[in-house]
Amino acid sequence: MRLLFDQNLSHRLVSALADLFPGSQHVRLLGMAEAEDLSIWDYAKSHGFIIVTYDSDYADWNKLRGAPPKIVWLRCGNTSTAQLEAKLRQAADRIQLLGDSDLKIEVLEIL
Repeated sequence: MRLLFDQNLSHRLVSALADLFPGSQHVRLLGMAEAEDLSIWDYAKSHGFIIVTYDSDYADWNKLRGAPPKIVWLRCGNTSTAQLEAKLRQAADRIQLLGDSDLKIEVLEIL
């Protein structure tokens, strides 16, 4: 399961969570730091990533367009990178459920 971290998240999360989500990326590391959200959506869809974001637009698009990509929507407010890493680690089992096509989970909200 590979995550694609949006611009509003630290690129350090890629290495911090590599033990749980190997092959994950950050839009900045892909040269997409200034990319429009729809371009990021299309990239995630065509490359098999799950988008991790604070941005509600992705969840809205998911309702209109469906998955893929699936979305981890962070609704915990601005927190430090360390706190965010801890929240994602705590939610790792739930995030892994996004890979189970039988469950039909498309957006996972983390509070």
